[in-house]
Amino acid sequence: MAVAVFSLFAPHARAQKEPAPPPNFVQLTPPDQAEGRAIVEEFRRQGIAGDYYLEFELQVLPRHGEGRVLHGRLWGSRNAAGPVSRVSVGATAGGVSSDGVRLLIQSGPDPRIWRQTGGVGAPAEPLPAGALFEPVAGTNLTAFDLQMPFLFWPDFLYEGVARMHGRPAHQFLFHRPAGMAPGGPDVTGVRAYLDTQYTAFVQAELIGEKGTVLKTLSILDLKKIGDQWIVKTVDCREEASRDKTRFAVTAAALNQHFPPAIFDPEGLAEPAARPDGVLELTP
Repeated sequence: MAVAVFSLFAPHARAQKEPAPPPNFVQLTPPDQAEGRAIVEEFRRQGIAGDYYLEFELQVLPRHGEGRVLHGRLWGSRNAAGPVSRVSVGATAGGVSSDGVRLLIQSGPDPRIWRQTGGVGAPAEPLPAGALFEPVAGTNLTAFDLQMPFLFWPDFLYEGVARMHGRPAHQFLFHRPAGMAPGGPDVTGVRAYLDTQYTAFVQAELIGEKGTVLKTLSILDLKKIGDQWIVKTVDCREEASRDKTRFAVTAAALNQHFPPAIFDPEGLAEPAARPDGVLELTP
């Protein structure tokens, strides 16, 4: 598919009782946690400049059986609470005009999601806590995957610099916050990788009990539009079944100015307009 941070290197002193995955330090000596905190804070301040619009495909690619394609649209911005996006996903393949589900996703330190599925005019409702890990429109992509709240979880460790997709990346282990509602897989933490040169998100691994990787989110490629880089393709793979859903951006419009109602839960009941200047992206 963008702070306040607590002390980073205190695995023995956390007040939470949530089970935590064991750290995997890249070097023999744990790296400088103050440096890690600065890297994460810089990453959290970044994002696409201004409002932006994306059209995308969700390519459902099961290991066994026939795949399918759904179409969707995304309007993105940043408000006082952090990154915010409105996502519409078609219930079936065949174009972006039939929005099967609409989500308003507020990311940041206080993440929230609203969902509208009852057709034009139906009110949006806060996403139930237990639905955070439910599939979106029959894919294996979830609201949790789209929101990526773990990038703002306050309790994490900097594990050092590792190689990821042939490039050096900062490796972090984010711990699930105390009191986070249950639902879906028992995610105890998330290991995330940020490119060392651009401080850009590269990959995340959702970790379950005993350190088992449940799901992997991987950036496959980027696209430069003017002087701005955007994510073009992301793979979301279930490690147990090896089923995956590929999020592929097919068109984009940057430097937009959207009316505030687009990012208001009450505005989710009405369709949002496709902006002018949408650029079709070549494969």
